[in-house]
Amino acid sequence: MTAPRRALIIVDVQQEYFDGILQIQYPPREESLANILRAIDAAEQQDLPIVVVQHQFPEGAPVFAVGSESWSLHPEIEKRVTPSWKRVTKDKASVFAGTDVAQWLADRQVDTITIVGYMTNNCDIGTAAAAEELGLAAEILSDASGSPHLANEAGKVPAEQLHQTLLVLLQSNFAAVAGTDAWVTAVESGQALSKSDLGTSAVQGRAAFQGSASLTNA
Repeated sequence: MTAPRRALIIVDVQQEYFDGILQIQYPPREESLANILRAIDAAEQQDLPIVVVQHQFPEGAPVFAVGSESWSLHPEIEKRVTPSWKRVTKDKASVFAGTDVAQWLADRQVDTITIVGYMTNNCDIGTAAAAEELGLAAEILSDASGSPHLANEAGKVPAEQLHQTLLVLLQSNFAAVAGTDAWVTAVESGQALSKSDLGTSAVQGRAAFQGSASLTNA
């Protein structure tokens, strides 16, 4: 099997997610940041293309206002950026919407993107879903991403449950999910990460919950 031609996509590792109203709650912010930095180290050692993305809104916006502290990359990311990285801003969930990232990746013959950064529940899943239409395989690092607690008119969900649920969803169709350790090993050996599919995940899910009071229409 041909080795994946990967690129690392660093999604919105900005101060808003550490100090603002959108603070990441799970995994712990400093732990996910440490794993993002480990992924960068591995990518640079293997000469993988790297894209660093910032969400950006106009001046005066409550979050990600251009030039604001909320908009700024975390200092640990900012000091790692080099001229060889692709640096872009966006105002949609997907890193491909309104940017030239897809063409930049195509020019480098990338066929697999590895997503790290924030948030699992918005820009990460949006990017993974958009990759499918572009013919790109996607990977997401479970311990180098994260989610906040959410509550609205539809209900409420704690960050850990939200994060874990979305990882199961991603693995079922949109992206291969793995921890940073497993990904680094795969990168060093030139191997693809394993991914399930929707049918297999549904069959396994049915078996896992067979007989549960919470399962209906069994």
